Amino acid sequence: MNIKNKDITIRNAEKTDCEQLAIWWNDGKVMAHAGFPNGLGTTADEIRDQISSDMDETKRRLIIDYKGSSIGEMSYYNMGENIAEIGIKICDSLYQEKGLGKKILSMLIGELFARGYKKIILDTNLNNKRAQHVYETLGFSKVRENIDSWTNQVGEIQSSVDYELIPENFVDFT
Repeated sequence: MNIKNKDITIRNAEKTDCEQLAIWWNDGKVMAHAGFPNGLGTTADEIRDQISSDMDETKRRLIIDYKGSSIGEMSYYNMGENIAEIGIKICDSLYQEKGLGKKILSMLIGELFARGYKKIILDTNLNNKRAQHVYETLGFSKVRENIDSWTNQVGEIQSSVDYELIPENFVDFT
């Protein structure tokens, strides 16, 4: 995958991205919302092994480049039945809360719908109100809240919210 819109590029993660991914994945500030406030504790070599099995038909880890610099990552998973599950992290805090998330998500969602997916799903921490606002602005519908449904890395009980989006509800910000 290689999607471009002005200063933003979403591209397949490559072996050369593994060092940067390891930095982000091992940073507790970046990973806290995903349940890993101490980071993942993974190596670039482990990430290299993971991305070597990525295929458009099954799953794909993606890098977000903005004005020539890598600022975050995305992923999508083929869940079957024309459903894709997506995730996004703008890892460089300098580019958070700048409106880029809506544009970047719009680019990926538009591409996935163009590839034949009929539904996009995702989940986020119930406390992540900023993400929920972005998802709802894009047309995602809240499916359910999962109260006290999982425990993070340091033993804190967490809640999540599940969202879904179908093409006719998609609000495109590209």
